[in-house]
Amino acid sequence: MMKGVLRYILEVKQLTRFFSKDWMLKFVSLGLAVLLWYFVGGEDRIDKNVMVPIEIINLPRDLVISNQFKKEIEVTVSGPRSLILEMAEKAITRQVDLSAATPGTMVIENDNDHIPVVRGITVQRVTPSSIILSLDKLIQKRYPVTARTVGRVADGYYVKMLKTDPDVITITGPLTTLSQFDELFTKAINLTGVKESAQFQVPLELDPAVVELIGETSVTADLTVGLETVTETIEEMEVHLVVDGLQQRLTPATVKVAVNIPKMLLGRYASMTDLFLVTAVKMGDSELYQVKVTPKKNIGYPIEILSVIPTHVLLENDNPSPGYDINPVLRYKDSIAPVQGNSFPVTTPVMKIPRTKTKRIRRTQ
Repeated sequence: MMKGVLRYILEVKQLTRFFSKDWMLKFVSLGLAVLLWYFVGGEDRIDKNVMVPIEIINLPRDLVISNQFKKEIEVTVSGPRSLILEMAEKAITRQVDLSAATPGTMVIENDNDHIPVVRGITVQRVTPSSIILSLDKLIQKRYPVTARTVGRVADGYYVKMLKTDPDVITITGPLTTLSQFDELFTKAINLTGVKESAQFQVPLELDPAVVELIGETSVTADLTVGLETVTETIEEMEVHLVVDGLQQRLTPATVKVAVNIPKMLLGRYASMTDLFLVTAVKMGDSELYQVKVTPKKNIGYPIEILSVIPTHVLLENDNPSPGYDINPVLRYKDSIAPVQGNSFPVTTPVMKIPRTKTKRIRRTQ
């Protein structure tokens, strides 16, 4: 009896010692074990498809991927719901290391172990199982830009100049793509009925492969339109000089004028002389007058004066200075000049003009 009582007392002491020594540590450990069982062993397992981007790393600087390939792969994973959801939120990628790549075609296998997942998640399937990459030399090439047109400008006009800004475009891309052409063209510019110079924003006509490299690109087209002209020579155009309301007499009285005139003016006037004003302008103290030919302002179109022959005329003075006669003019080859006194050699040319009717000078007493 006594032995049984002692054994009971001993067991009670041992049980008391167990609960009194480190009881808090033991309780926490038990709680963690229960939580771990719940989240790992006891949580529902699910299967889920996630999209994983392809990440190209270590691509040599002188190479470029020239083909289109899938930028994402579909990965089927299995594991606890919380881990799967956490994986979907993280930016995991399928890395492809091209540090040893050379120009040509490469087949990249997508094995299950190429997908980086945390412990507890299993990769079941990867689609597609492989991707193909075409690697090409990376080059830079300059292309001249040419503007294309359709239609014709209005009658009487012509395209004087058509240039683009920029007139050269530099493209960086695969050798096989850029070697297929040597020039860039704009989409067609409609010139039908155009009469004035203008600027246009024109998109380029690009191959889809080039659009992938530089995108949709436009240039500025500068169009310069000119008038169609013909060269005409007008004989015996009378030179006018009015002093104090009186028309003055000049030698020679007429000149020959060569002009570039718009075609559309031909036939509109009875005489070509109706298009111009021909006047004489005094040159300092000299008795020579410069011939000035000016198109009339009401014509509406520009006329280019090419030449005037002769370029100068003399005024026939009714009150000559001492040493000059009223009428005479010296002729020497293609020159005209008044002669004064004995000291001026009569053979000295002063101004070159074509041959025309002239009067000889004579000395006065």
